[in-house]
Amino acid sequence: MSWLTPLFLLALTAGTALRLWLGSRQIAAVQAHRDRVPGPFEGQISLADHQRAADYTVARVRLGRVAVVVDALVTLGLTLGGGIALVDAAWRSTGWGQPWLGAAVIFTVLLFAGLINLPFSIWRTFRLEARFGFNRTTPGLFVTDLLKSLLLGLLLGGPLLIAVLLLMERAGRWWWLYAWAVWIGFSLLLAWAWPRFLAPIFNRFTPLEDEALRVRIEALLARCGFDARGVFVMDGSRRSTHGNAYFTGIGRNKRVVFLDTLLEKLGAAEIEAVLAHELGHFRLRHIHQGLLLSAVSALAGLALLGWLARQPGFYAALGVPLPSTHAALLLFLLVAPVFTYFLTPLRAWWSRRHEFQADEFAAGYADARALADALVKLYRDNASTLTPDRLHSAFYDSHPPALVRIARLTASPG
Repeated sequence: MSWLTPLFLLALTAGTALRLWLGSRQIAAVQAHRDRVPGPFEGQISLADHQRAADYTVARVRLGRVAVVVDALVTLGLTLGGGIALVDAAWRSTGWGQPWLGAAVIFTVLLFAGLINLPFSIWRTFRLEARFGFNRTTPGLFVTDLLKSLLLGLLLGGPLLIAVLLLMERAGRWWWLYAWAVWIGFSLLLAWAWPRFLAPIFNRFTPLEDEALRVRIEALLARCGFDARGVFVMDGSRRSTHGNAYFTGIGRNKRVVFLDTLLEKLGAAEIEAVLAHELGHFRLRHIHQGLLLSAVSALAGLALLGWLARQPGFYAALGVPLPSTHAALLLFLLVAPVFTYFLTPLRAWWSRRHEFQADEFAAGYADARALADALVKLYRDNASTLTPDRLHSAFYDSHPPALVRIARLTASPG
């Protein structure tokens, strides 16, 4: 597979260059429109708020551009640079067998990558977010969240990783099919357990206390045919001033969740409209479609890995001289995103299509004008740019551009 090395280098270089170019376009577009609020938003968003959103967007893109270069260098160093081979050789000296050897190698590499990304997370939280008035995370809370995430990753991801490595070693040629079944079961269990057992590890969830708003929301849930185990408020203000709403969970553990920061900013009709939009995703089966797509993608990915793991040239072409099951899995985890990055516009288009559909659903069950007003407030308070670059938006954005989305809502008969 000598062809894989130049193909990998080409994809990595092209993807990095494309990321940097799109970032440059985004910065130029936002700065070019910084000094004037778009016509449809005049009177609703001040020039100062518009300029703050522009500066926030530019700062985030600039930090992201640095992270893109570092990520490419780390990927290159771990593969063709011999990083994985070095870690593998170090752990082999312990004499451990599978699956413990493979788990140790994989966790070491993932921990290294996490440590490389840690300074970006610290800078983003305590410099960038703080500069624009969003951050409320204390250093103590940041460290606590980090340790909780690491421990949870070990407790949940560790058994899954060991199960996959054992299947790769002992289940024969069709190991990837069994691994896919394990992954599906794990994903469903995680989706079921997250709202009730895991999310409370990081945040406090309390029942909605506003009686009038609760009655209004329950009436909306009934109209939409949505059976949820309560409406909860999450203490998002502990970490950030950004506001949002979502529903989570499957089966009997479905929950409607509002961040307390959102409730502080929106009126009752606007909250109802935002929730109607979120419920639209459920009623239109967008969540189910997403799970199905994820399952199909995982099956295709594991099938490809099953084939690649049997090709000796796969390892040598990516800088690992000694083939092993854990090297195959680790290489795939690092290299696959280099190639799937070019599918990003398709995923973004699919998501934007769902957002339009959820808006239309909300207009049928709530006030479309109220949803538009709520979105304007969220654009303003979250410092979301109103003037993104067209290509950057088409490539990345999971939500439609503000001008297009608001225009559709205000034209809606609902």
